Amino acid sequence: MADLVFIVSRTAPKQYFYLKHVYADEGRDVVLDRRGSERRRTQRPPPAERRHVERRHRDITRELQASGWALVRRPVK
Repeated sequence: MADLVFIVSRTAPKQYFYLKHVYADEGRDVVLDRRGSERRRTQRPPPAERRHVERRHRDITRELQASGWALVRRPVK
């Protein structure tokens, strides 16, 4: 499993294929951003929070908008 992951914006498919080709043999993962929008549509908090830990450690939205990709470190488990 790769320790660095390129996350590429869904609006930049050429960038995705380029990075996938360049880093294919270097053990780095290249994935398309799978986020849609925020899932919670109401302003009210949910009755009970089921998550114990926030999975997103860093907001990469600006990086994806500016350059079309972001480089993140995969958390160690």
